[in-house]
Amino acid sequence: MRFLHTSDWHLGRSFHREDLLAAQAAFVDHLVATAAAERVDCVLISGDVYDRALPPVDAVRLCDEALRRLAALTRVVLIAGNHDSARRLGFGAELMDDAGVHIRTDFARVGEPVIVGDAAVYGIPYLEPELVRHPWDLDERSHAAALTEAMRRIRADAAGRAERPVVLAHAFVTGGEASESERDISVGGSSQVAASVFEGADYAALGHLHGRWSVTDRVRYSGSPLAYSFSEADHVKGSWLVELRDGAVAAEFVEAPVPRRLARLKGRLDDLLTDPSHEPLEDRWLQVTLTDPRRPSAAMERLRRRFPHALVLGFEPEGGGTDGARTWSERVRERSALEIADDFVAEVTDGPATEAERALLHEAFEHCRRREALA
Repeated sequence: MRFLHTSDWHLGRSFHREDLLAAQAAFVDHLVATAAAERVDCVLISGDVYDRALPPVDAVRLCDEALRRLAALTRVVLIAGNHDSARRLGFGAELMDDAGVHIRTDFARVGEPVIVGDAAVYGIPYLEPELVRHPWDLDERSHAAALTEAMRRIRADAAGRAERPVVLAHAFVTGGEASESERDISVGGSSQVAASVFEGADYAALGHLHGRWSVTDRVRYSGSPLAYSFSEADHVKGSWLVELRDGAVAAEFVEAPVPRRLARLKGRLDDLLTDPSHEPLEDRWLQVTLTDPRRPSAAMERLRRRFPHALVLGFEPEGGGTDGARTWSERVRERSALEIADDFVAEVTDGPATEAERALLHEAFEHCRRREALA
């Protein structure tokens, strides 16, 4: 049996205002081509198909196209992640079963497998502890308790079958490294679960963490197919090609196409603009942190002359640039709004506000005061 394990597509997501739909469509092309070339028996999609509960129309269209193309080649099992709306994603699920696309979003059906050859594939959608605690009569409100009960039900069903159990789940396994682009799932109970929860599964195809990770030979994260934060700059993106044979598991990582690589730069502006060693980064999406003692004027515009794909600009002046240990409220106490605004102008430009700028700020504050008096 050959499976292709993928997750966390996050269709509809952008990257610092850069549209990723074309890159996501390129990944779909790659996934379909891989499924065809490797003659996989089933594609496993472990949640977070969409980036939000109400995805944009173009994202829904791309998902529809992806599932239609995959269904023409092989079977598909898909679960809901914490970004998906289980109810919306699960619409028409029973009708789609007949087409070979098996969408599992109902926690009550975790013990009902999809039979694919000699494998029984069980889908565990993202489990919100508070929602399953009472129906499943759990003693505690936690992801560990919810997944433990889900796996108990799966093991009970698998015990009466000859097929090998394969599990899809969307969870945070202890020891995993989160990136900045994952939504926290700790609301509603402790978020992390031990890998031992999935004991008994011949393979557990996990979603949620955006970096690929082999927890064990039988428990793996595929990670997201694209980088969704600069914390993922060093990730290798793709899918796991998994083969179950004679009680053993073999897995090979299939790298996905990269629309544009990511990098981080830090230093003084003039150095970044002139250092020849940064030439390989000129075509990358960049997160830049400036360390100049004072914030340079028009920094992003100047950076983009050399690095046209610079997206994020931060400022960490050498020596800290802090005003002692005083809090914000202490620093602005007994100062007028105009003085605070003047400091802001000085912070983001080359110097203090000009007389014309101060006059404009004064007029703006007076306008606000008049409006408040009339309210």
